[in-house]
This record gives sequence, C-alpha cells and structure tokens, in this order.
Amino acid sequence: MMTLSASKIATRLALVACVGLSLSACSRLTPWASSNRPVFDGQYFRAKVAFEKESPAAFTVTVRDAGKSLAGAREAGRLEATTHCIAYFGDSRIEWGASNPDAEEGALLFQDGSLVMSGTCRGW
Repeated sequence: MMTLSASKIATRLALVACVGLSLSACSRLTPWASSNRPVFDGQYFRAKVAFEKESPAAFTVTVRDAGKSLAGAREAGRLEATTHCIAYFGDSRIEWGASNPDAEEGALLFQDGSLVMSGTCRGW
C-alpha cells in the first residue's frame, strides 16, 4: 500500500488548482467570449450575404450600422463573405467588386447606413 506525504498531497492539489484556473480563463481570451457574435473594432455588426440560389458564387454582403466603425464593418463583411464561400465552395478565395473591404473609402457603397460590398467566390 502506497501512502503520500502531506507535502506531496498539497503539491498535487495546488497543481490541479492551477491547471483548473488557467483553463477556466481560456474562454475570456476570445473577443466574443460573452456571446457567439464576433466583435470588430469593439463593435457588434449584423452582416448578411444575399445570393441567387442557382448561382451562389456571386454574392452581395450588407453590414448594418457601418457608421459605428467603418474598419469594423469592413471586417464583419469580409468574415460573412468568407464564411459563405467556404460553406458553398470549400474555399475562402474571393474576387471582390469595386466596393470591397480593401477599397478606398470613396469607392465604398452605402445604403441607408449599411455598407454594401459584392464579390464572387473563387472555389476550386
């Protein structure tokens, strides 16, 4: 029968407690830990991809309330578009139109306060 000394038991308990505490903090490292919605430039954005059912490669992404943060709205649109292309074509490559996440501010298209960007998925 094996017995552990009090110091070995205390050391093991401390180690288990440290591991438990460090793992419980992992969820706080993600920018959207309190929600499933990602945060862009400190803001939440609603983004939606529209496309024709027969031709999902060509799409338009609309990001609402772009005035909260233009940089954040651009990235929210990029994520929504990338997610769409991966879901339909298994690839994240996009050929963007004139209004795109990397365009100069003057080239961006806005409609009722929403940022509107378009592109085509380039899968396979």
